[in-house]
Parts: sequence; C-alpha cells; structure tokens
Amino acid sequence: MTDVVALARDLVALDSRSSQSNRAVADRIEAELGGFEIERLDFTDPAGVAKRALVAHRGPMRPGVAFSAHMDTVPATGWTTDPWSPSIRDGRLEGLGACDMKGPLAASIAAAKAAPEGLPVTLLFTFDEETTKAGARLIAEQSALARRAAPKGIVVVEPSGMRCVRGHRVHVQFTATALGVQAHSSTGEGVNANLALIRFLHAILPVHDRLRTDPAWQDPAYSPPFSDFNIVIDNHGTAANVTVARATAHIKFRYSRRVDPMPIVAAVREAASRHGITLEEAWEGTPPELAEDHPLVAAAVAVTGHPATTAPYGTDAVELQAIAPCIVLGPGDVSEAHRPGEGIALAELEAAPATLVALAERVAAL
Repeated sequence: MTDVVALARDLVALDSRSSQSNRAVADRIEAELGGFEIERLDFTDPAGVAKRALVAHRGPMRPGVAFSAHMDTVPATGWTTDPWSPSIRDGRLEGLGACDMKGPLAASIAAAKAAPEGLPVTLLFTFDEETTKAGARLIAEQSALARRAAPKGIVVVEPSGMRCVRGHRVHVQFTATALGVQAHSSTGEGVNANLALIRFLHAILPVHDRLRTDPAWQDPAYSPPFSDFNIVIDNHGTAANVTVARATAHIKFRYSRRVDPMPIVAAVREAASRHGITLEEAWEGTPPELAEDHPLVAAAVAVTGHPATTAPYGTDAVELQAIAPCIVLGPGDVSEAHRPGEGIALAELEAAPATLVALAERVAAL
C-alpha cells in the first residue's frame, strides 16, 4: 500500500462529520508535516464543539501555490456498513469521506512533502466546509502564516477528476418558518402551520419553474445551466394526529457569477411577506470564477492536458479567494460524494500528487 493510500485510509477511519470535532484528524495530519511551519487556528462552533484549522508551509517564504482541503464530512446517511471502517476492493478506497475529501486531502499532503527543496508550498486545511465554511473564513480572516506566504494561487483539491474547475456557484440559504397552534387534530382547536407554508411554497413554485426554463435566468457556462432551487420541508417531528405548531422550509438557491440573484430573492421575500412567513437568509460571498485565460487556469490546463470547466456545487474557494485566486482540481469523481459506499479510485489517488507538484512548479514560475 502506498503512503498516500495509507494516509487516506487513516483519515477516513476518523469520524469528522461537521457536527463532531475534527481535532483527531488535525492531529493525524500534523503528524505528517515534519519540517513544515505550522499554524493552528482553534475555534468553538455554536454548539460548543471544538474545531481546528491548520495552515502549514514548507520552502522559502515567497509566493507559490497553496493546496486547500477540508477535514469534515457529511453525515453517514444511508450507510448500511460502518462508514469509518475503510476498505480497499476493486481498485477503490471506500468509506465516508474517501472521495470528499480525505483522499484528495491525503494527495495534497503527499504532493507538499514530495515537492523539491526550494519550491514554496502552503497547505490550508479547513473544517465545516460542508456546512458554514467557517474554517476557510477563519483562515482568510486570521491566518498570519497565510498572509506571510502570500500564495499566487490556491488549488482547492475537491474531487474534479483532475480537471481544472475555474468557477463554481454559491448559495443563498433561505429558512422560511410558519407558526401555528398545536392541538389534538380531532378537536378543531389547533391551527396547522403547514397551511400557511403550503401557500408560500405555491407562490414560489413559478420561481423554481422559471429557473429551469428561462434562458435569462440561466448560465450556459455551467452544467446544468439552471440554478439549484432545492426545497426541504420540516415539521419538527410532529405526529399525524397533532396540528403542526411550526413548519419550516429550507431552500438552497445556488447561482453563478453571470446570474443576478436579486429577482429570485425578491420573489421569495414578497411571497413570505404576503403569506405571513418569517424568512431568514444566509448568503455566501461572490461566486469564485476565473477567466479561461487566467494564468492559474492556464497552468492547470497545461499540466493536466484537459480544458477548464465549471461546477454547479460550492467549495471553500468562496472564502479563500480573499487570499488569492482559486481553482478546484483534485482526484476523485464528485458523483461519489455524499452517498453510501463513497469511494475513490486508487490509481487516480496515487497519480494525483505528481500532477499537483508539477502544477506547484508552474505556479511558482508565473
């Protein structure tokens, strides 16, 4: 077993769902970084859970490349086997986070360790990418080592099949809440909060439909060209014989740089006001997107031999672009992420460090 596969396996075996502490993963990573200058950024999340971001640097303190990866994973929803017992079979490493993104994280460490002496390489390892991007934001706002390293470009090593992703969408997360009166449903004394929520959802249904059909609200540079407008409904555990006291709709609206979010946001706000819905909004930053001829994109295209593309999902680049221009490029297939049986091909994982080193050399020469 190669070193990069062994490290990826060790990381998968550590439970670092976003709801849990990532300290054990951070400690395992730090054990790999002998000879690196290391900065630890500690954080306590709103639930009181201890988290840690790591920034590391090796080589001369001059601008070069930074590799970034997150240490957290999504929940183990749908798994029928132990998600933290990594297995190797049929040429794949399988386990929760093997693809997104402990395999790519291991590849970035292997690349940084294999880089020639004299080549500056910085590592930016975050937490809570799958939820709030708090780890990347902490690095962007507070890392003294990242400021001193001043990288020319950041490579977020999310799974992209080792193809350069030059831009991706960001989101507005709406939380729409309707209130009712809880009672035994047979008495007629309650008020079901779902009734108001249903009217609100019916009012915004045309927004969902127009996003999928109106070219004016789409971006042909992305696949799919229409923005995500995903609705998740929560009755907070109410039983079928109880009128719903609280009904919530979580709506994730993703958009790229060419799409103006304000008509969609205005429509949601108006519908909420009209139907007595309390609306909260959580905005990510500006969609990170580089031109096809940007030097960082051109370097990645030259090294990989594949044209640059865009992605409908989001990454820590939304926060890290405050430090330096960002691309996404890493081993693995994103279709493997966030599902039971997640895995990454060993051949791609083992080949990735050499490609990342070659990219680091090109970026340093820019």
